[in-house]
Amino acid sequence: MNFKRIRYEFIQSLLANTDTEQGALFLVDKPKFVTSYEIVHTFKSAYRRLGIKKLKIGHAGTLDPLASGLLLLCVGKNTKSIPQLQDLPKTYSGIFLMGMRTPSFDLETEVEEKYPTEHITLELLDEARRRFLGKIEQFPPIYSAVKFNGKRAYDLARSGEKELALSSRVAEVFSFDLFDFKMPELGFRIKCSKGTYIRSIANDFGIALGNGACLGALIRESIGDYKLENAIRIPPEMLF
Repeated sequence: MNFKRIRYEFIQSLLANTDTEQGALFLVDKPKFVTSYEIVHTFKSAYRRLGIKKLKIGHAGTLDPLASGLLLLCVGKNTKSIPQLQDLPKTYSGIFLMGMRTPSFDLETEVEEKYPTEHITLELLDEARRRFLGKIEQFPPIYSAVKFNGKRAYDLARSGEKELALSSRVAEVFSFDLFDFKMPELGFRIKCSKGTYIRSIANDFGIALGNGACLGALIRESIGDYKLENAIRIPPEMLF
């Protein structure tokens, strides 16, 4: 079996009906453990194999490698719409892991602190949830792509620098729902503005409870009116 050929034909089939002159917008379901850059690289490679070498391709909002879900991929002239697409509200769902805290605010790093959770009730959870509605101030995780002294924060954090004085920013949470309360897992769905760090909400949610929490799973369900259910799913083994 010529797997490279199968992979090429699979990606080529996605591009068959696109107008590279006018541009295109792909709704892609990014798999977990795959970077947003790898999705862009896959499409660039496929276009090059079709003989189209000078073509702009970019995405409208990074998803962390541990997250999955909707990634908007803009091709050609449609890359001009990336700023407008980035401004659209986004909806995420996932799992908070209660009673634990990690340096990265998710499972990229090891748990550094644990807390008892027996006292946490639905009433306490709802009271903490309501504090995050509307405009909120939050600090990006040190394991994030924001720049600090000209370098990516995650590069500095992974090299051992843990005390990065990142600047806070204002985000807006339009809705925040909790469900499936099965400790330590707590399901959530959040609709928020651009620039919102769900990992920071997870960490701050634990603090609001006088406890700890980190992000256990994350799916981006929508960006504006664009829905994950309409996205192309590319199996990880088909990525270049």
